[in-house]
Amino acid sequence: MMFNSDKPIFQQMADRLCDEILVQTYQDDERIPSVREYAVMLEVNTNTAVKAYEQLSRENIIYNKRGLGYYVTPGAREQILKQRRKVFLEQQLPELFRQMNLLGLGIEDVVGTWQHLNR
Repeated sequence: MMFNSDKPIFQQMADRLCDEILVQTYQDDERIPSVREYAVMLEVNTNTAVKAYEQLSRENIIYNKRGLGYYVTPGAREQILKQRRKVFLEQQLPELFRQMNLLGLGIEDVVGTWQHLNR
C-alpha cells in the first residue's frame, strides 16, 4: 500500500479496512485478517496495525472475539457510510465548491466530467 503524508499510517490503514468493508470484502460478523496478517500484507510495523485495529474497535466497526480474532460489527458498513457521507458533505464538498469557484468551473463542467468517467 502506498501511504501519503497527510494522515498517520494507522489512520490510513483504518480507512483502508473501512473501504474493504464498504465494498463488502468483509461483511457483518466475518473475520478480518489478524493484526499481524494485516501488518505483513501492508508492510508496516505490527504496532501500527494494532493502533488501527484499536481505533476501529473503539468506533465499534470491528470487535474482538478473544482467542479467535477480529470480526466486522453488524451494521458497520452503514455506520461507515453515514460517517463518510457526513464528512464529505460538511468538509470536502464545501472545499470542492470553493476550488470550483476559484477556477471558474460550473456544475456543468463537473457533470460532463462525471459522465465521461462513468462510461
